[in-house]
Amino acid sequence: MGGHHDHQPSTYGRIFALGIALNLGFVVAEWVAGMMAGSLALLADAGHNLSDVLGLVLAWTAYALGRRKPCGIFTYGLGRTSILAALFNALLLIAAIGALGWEAVKRLAEPTPVATGTVMAVAGLGIAVNTATALLFLKGRKTDLNLRGAFLHMAMDALVSVGVVVAGFLVARTGWNWLDPAVSLAIGVLILAGTWGLLRDALRLILDGVPYGLEVSALRTFLEAQPGVREVHDLHVWALSTTENALSAHLVVEPTLVPDPFLARMTRELHDRFDIDHATLQLEHGDPEHPCTVKH
Repeated sequence: MGGHHDHQPSTYGRIFALGIALNLGFVVAEWVAGMMAGSLALLADAGHNLSDVLGLVLAWTAYALGRRKPCGIFTYGLGRTSILAALFNALLLIAAIGALGWEAVKRLAEPTPVATGTVMAVAGLGIAVNTATALLFLKGRKTDLNLRGAFLHMAMDALVSVGVVVAGFLVARTGWNWLDPAVSLAIGVLILAGTWGLLRDALRLILDGVPYGLEVSALRTFLEAQPGVREVHDLHVWALSTTENALSAHLVVEPTLVPDPFLARMTRELHDRFDIDHATLQLEHGDPEHPCTVKH
């Protein structure tokens, strides 16, 4: 993530708005159903689904901020907010899984009767709403870690709702109330596996790690192979946002190299070959009387 350049269409603003509206509507419907059925489980799940709305709002806010132009204080713009949103979404998911797991363990210890009809009906609606919202971000998740966070959040809830329907059906047929928390635990483990990747990727980008899909060794080899380049040092690659990457490097070049055409070609080729959106190349002649002090 962060290694595949893809300018997002402005329609993502409308997609976020639609996803938030759908999920807010579902939260209200689930709350009303919980009150009418006297189901604490449905009321608790409505609270959990409200956190999904928060996750979508975070992702949308980051998306909007990332589209702002650079200014005097934030000279690269606010694209990094998209990395923060992905990180917060991962943490929200892990917190939700923890709450789900804790509740499931308590119910395994003391299985309680489940109002299977009402729960299955509401969970069925949850499958439709969460699946529809997840599909809105299906394409974007491949190129943008922020959109991947939104997709995972919705896909997780769709999966949980599927588990609720299956567990409700099995409980209704067998009377085994322990099946409900057991299925919840199994789903939680599956979700945690997917969420861990999101958390790892977000932490890597927030700590200025090399974006996935890029290799420093390949970049170094490419730069060293250019005509007129004798040495490459102080090479750095990092993410400006979940869709944009930056590079800086010092190049020791031949005195006969003409800077402007060389830099124009390098900027273009680094973008086309490696998805580097912002390249800063410092050209040096390697004069021993004026050595570079940042050789590493």
